[in-house]
Amino acid sequence: MKTLIAVLIALLGVPKPHAGTLKPAVNYTLRVDSSDLSGWSVEIRLRTVSDTFRLAMAAHPEYDDRYVRYVTSFTVEPNSAIVSKVDSAVWQVITPRGDVRVRYRLAPRAEPLPRAAWRPFLSATGGLLGGPHAFMYLLGAERMPVTVTLDLPRSWRVATGLTSTRDPRVFTAPNAATLMEAPVLAGHFRDWRFTERGIPHRIVYWPLPDATPFDTAAFVSGIHRMVAQVFALFGSAPYRDYTFLFQDGAYGGLEHPNSVTLGIRSVNLARDPHESLRETAHEFFHTWNLMTIKPVEYRDIDYRTQPPVSSLWFSEGLTIFYSDLLLRRAGVAVSDSTRVAHLEQLLSRYLSNPAYERFSAEAVSQVAYNAEPGALGDYTASTHLQGEVLGAMLDFIVRDATQGRRSIDDAMRLLYARADQRLESRTIERAVEDTCGCDVTSFFESYVRGAGVLDYSRYLALLGLRATVSWAPGVYNGEPERDLRIFGFEPGDGSVRLVISNPASVWGRAGLHSRDRLVSMDGSPVSTWPELRARLQRLRMGDTVRIAVERPSGRYATTVIVAGFERPSVRIERVPNALGQAWLGTP
Repeated sequence: MKTLIAVLIALLGVPKPHAGTLKPAVNYTLRVDSSDLSGWSVEIRLRTVSDTFRLAMAAHPEYDDRYVRYVTSFTVEPNSAIVSKVDSAVWQVITPRGDVRVRYRLAPRAEPLPRAAWRPFLSATGGLLGGPHAFMYLLGAERMPVTVTLDLPRSWRVATGLTSTRDPRVFTAPNAATLMEAPVLAGHFRDWRFTERGIPHRIVYWPLPDATPFDTAAFVSGIHRMVAQVFALFGSAPYRDYTFLFQDGAYGGLEHPNSVTLGIRSVNLARDPHESLRETAHEFFHTWNLMTIKPVEYRDIDYRTQPPVSSLWFSEGLTIFYSDLLLRRAGVAVSDSTRVAHLEQLLSRYLSNPAYERFSAEAVSQVAYNAEPGALGDYTASTHLQGEVLGAMLDFIVRDATQGRRSIDDAMRLLYARADQRLESRTIERAVEDTCGCDVTSFFESYVRGAGVLDYSRYLALLGLRATVSWAPGVYNGEPERDLRIFGFEPGDGSVRLVISNPASVWGRAGLHSRDRLVSMDGSPVSTWPELRARLQRLRMGDTVRIAVERPSGRYATTVIVAGFERPSVRIERVPNALGQAWLGTP
């Protein structure tokens, strides 16, 4: 047989393979030992074509948890290999080309509940693994297909966005970026499946041992109805299959190209099976508006921190805009029963923060990820809120310019069709203008690339709506609200730094500034954010607090008297025209 193959090779002119022409390969094995749940081990089998290669741990663009800190026992076979650390997240290996095995272990600190849903965990009944929290990637070979073998406890099942094979414990990815964006939820879980427009979707729920029973049929139905509305909007999906990865007892969520990690609490689902649906809709919508309609600054994969992104006001703000709208279209009850009520509370929150008239949407976007708290000085702002308000105003502009024939939906569809054009303000501006046939340059110059007081009355009037704003003392749980517009963060040097969220707060008026290093409160040292938070929560109206801080100019001491503060309330009068009636009907 070997002779026959050699003859065929000669006849076909196919060069005989030899050591110098070996194709590179990357194969991973991730192991979990049920007798030691303090971490997991990874083995990488490489076939190298150079005597020097580098492995790196990727930095996620949103949440760089720097799991490289927890890498231990990094070894290479053959043992003669020379290993060196050339960067905080990069290992260099010098060894003869050919087959190489790299092994290492990750043993992160266990996190108490509630745990961030995107961070890995291990327990006796399952865990979340993979992605940048587990796998290194081969620099220079980012586009190479990879294989992943999961060596897990025998009773554990697996759910992931990676491509399955005939072996239920072996998966593939077309490249390193896909591998990093496909976490693995394994263990004892429940799952349900549905198909939307021929595309399979899987819902996976990992429960805590004491999980509260809930109406799973309603839970699954709500997700399916929401998914159907996204398909109705865009017409197609950028994936071949999709997996929802829910973890009981966790919080938050993180989008991926064909999966999402989400935290839920079964006790809340027992009260309302749709309790997590708004968050689910938000993260799912990111599959289009962030993963596919991608910001120009986004890198496919990198071990370095993601640079600032200027269009997050759209990627996040329009996504949260649709997380509300999709549920209304799906017929799911939401907390603010009407679109007017939702817009009222949205504008009330917007007007309560002077940061939005001081900082452009692009400026707020650029400090949303990977920026130290206090990046805006004595202001804090949400790119989600700012973007949702601007998205609503753009929707009104489009509806008015097209006599109701089009809406922001059409601009989203156009951006999806143009997804090869990376997202930035000019890309968004062109899509809106091509949708409405109107000029929105002044809007983008005033509020997106520049900053100014939003003329919301002008845009509300396009739909026959009129807003009235009143100010009154803030109330929380039926009592006057204390001015606690201050928080802290720990920069890692054993201290706690202040963040003033509004310079008009009692803290700002007392001369305190963001990034001041807190020395003491009432003479007692404070060195952690939880300690500061506990001290703040104990304060009552009229209390006097002595604060000492350190700043580059020296020590500063002041006295703060806790008082209340005013909040705005927006009420929208509905005398809608035909456009307003259509908008109220949630088209």
